[in-house]
Amino acid sequence: MTTPDKNDKKLSTKDITADNMPITSDEMIGWIQSRRSMGNLDVPAPSHAQIKAAIECAATAPDHKKLRPWRFIVTEGDARHDLGRALVDAAKAKALNDGEVLSDKTIEKTHTLPLRAPVIITAVTQMQEHEKVPHFEQMLSTGAAVQNLILALKAQGFSTVWRTGLLCNEPAVKAYFGVGADDYVTAFVYTGTSAIDEPARKPIDIEPLIRFES
Repeated sequence: MTTPDKNDKKLSTKDITADNMPITSDEMIGWIQSRRSMGNLDVPAPSHAQIKAAIECAATAPDHKKLRPWRFIVTEGDARHDLGRALVDAAKAKALNDGEVLSDKTIEKTHTLPLRAPVIITAVTQMQEHEKVPHFEQMLSTGAAVQNLILALKAQGFSTVWRTGLLCNEPAVKAYFGVGADDYVTAFVYTGTSAIDEPARKPIDIEPLIRFES
């Protein structure tokens, strides 16, 4: 289990500067554009203090009426096996409902899914009734919080991959996290250290994705 390091500190402007000079906006944009999802993560993992710093960044996401619909559950160490068992229970129930039977190979693979990283940060959306904030806005707020979380972990030197999948909102998984029937498990953020560098991203043609009106 990861323990806090007395040398950990909150993310600050100094943490994203080079030679004590603030980075330029172009450098910051380039850094964000370099983000890649990385699987098969290992130790070292972020400490509790580093995770809390990343969640503080997550909590700055746009949040209409300040409902704070997002919650974060950190799974590490042996608790990953417990999550794996919840995923297996969910997979078995889903298969039974579909008139299927899971193979031993599928059960083992499902059970070991949470072992692909030393730490998993689960983002949950707790839906709230508000006349001015529809549920879709609350879900989008959680998505924005997850992106902030991922970038803050990247700023501290860690790799991530955002996983969800067909099982994340099955009853057994919701029960494991204590999530209400009308709420959502929105993201499994796997985090740790990658053995390889992030590959360069090919240029993205944004022209088909944007329209200016005046």
